[in-house]
Amino acid sequence: MAGIEWRRICCPVDFSEPARAGLAVAADLSRRLGCELVLLRTDAGSRVSDELPPAALQGAALGSWRDEAARLGAARVTLAHAAGPPEVGIVEFAAAEGVDLIVMGTHGRVDREHMLTGSVAESVVRTAPCMVLTVRPAAPAAARAAAG
Repeated sequence: MAGIEWRRICCPVDFSEPARAGLAVAADLSRRLGCELVLLRTDAGSRVSDELPPAALQGAALGSWRDEAARLGAARVTLAHAAGPPEVGIVEFAAAEGVDLIVMGTHGRVDREHMLTGSVAESVVRTAPCMVLTVRPAAPAAARAAAG
């Protein structure tokens, strides 16, 4: 079986902690594979996060995420924006721009909100034209200790 050659990894950014966890994994993969990391900002649509900066500040915030990806060792980091709801914008960007892998954080919600609105990550996994790696934020140390 031939090896997988990932040249372009896309990491959607909504400025949340789960997205930051996805960024760490995506930057590490970019470093290890020597491939481009694209940080993708989409329009929030109806899924406005409390962690989302005002629209006027999102460009600067994305720039700080680019700097963080570089500090984490990403080989090359570029920024992109996709219009439309996140679950649509991410998939359309991946198809149009030849993305080999999408690495994205997931909130892991199983509550009523998830049942009513669905999950961006779940929708992307179902419809993306490439592989998708979902990343959950690390559990707090106290929770891990209690479970172990």
